[in-house]
Amino acid sequence: MCRRTIRALLVACLVLGAGCAGVAPTEPSGTPTPSAAVDDDAPSTTTTAPVATPGSDYDTTTVVLLDANGTELATVDAWVADTFRKQYTGLSDTEALGDGHGMLFVFDGEGDRSFVMRDMAFPLDMVFVAANGTITTIHHAPVESDGDLTQYSGRAKYVLEVPMGYTNETGVEVGDRIRVGGR
Repeated sequence: MCRRTIRALLVACLVLGAGCAGVAPTEPSGTPTPSAAVDDDAPSTTTTAPVATPGSDYDTTTVVLLDANGTELATVDAWVADTFRKQYTGLSDTEALGDGHGMLFVFDGEGDRSFVMRDMAFPLDMVFVAANGTITTIHHAPVESDGDLTQYSGRAKYVLEVPMGYTNETGVEVGDRIRVGGR
C-alpha cells in the first residue's frame, strides 16, 4: 500500500479515536520536558506549536515508530495530552484526524493504564509504550454504541492513539519502539 494511502487511513483512524479517553489517568506534574536519556532511541517529549482542534489547546510532537532493529516504520504528528483534562477528553471532541495524525498521552511515570472509547466517532489503535520507548501492548478498539465501555489496558508511560488498522498497515508490533520529538 502506498505511503499516501497509509497516511490517509491513519488520519481517518485518528479522527475516529479522538474520543478515546483514559478511565482513570494520573494527574501529570506538568507539560512534557525533554528527557536526558542516555539511550538515543528512548522517547523525549519535546513539544512544538499548538494545534487548533475542536475545543482544545494541545501542543504537538512528532512520534517516530521504529521496528526492533531501529528501522523507521511510520511517523505520526501527535497532539500531546499531558494534563488530566486533556487525557480524560482524549480525541472525543475530534470528528476526524488528518493524514499522519494521532494523540500521544504522556504520564508522569510508567504504570498500568486503562482507556475506553467514550464518545468516540471513529475506531482507534491504542499503542501502549513503556518509559524506555518499547511498545508493550497494541489494542484495536472499535467505536462502541452502548453504555458498557470496553476497557483497553496495558503498562505504559505513553499511549499513542492512531486510526484503527494503522499499526497493521505499517507493520508496528509489540516489542517495536517509538521516538518522541526530533528525528
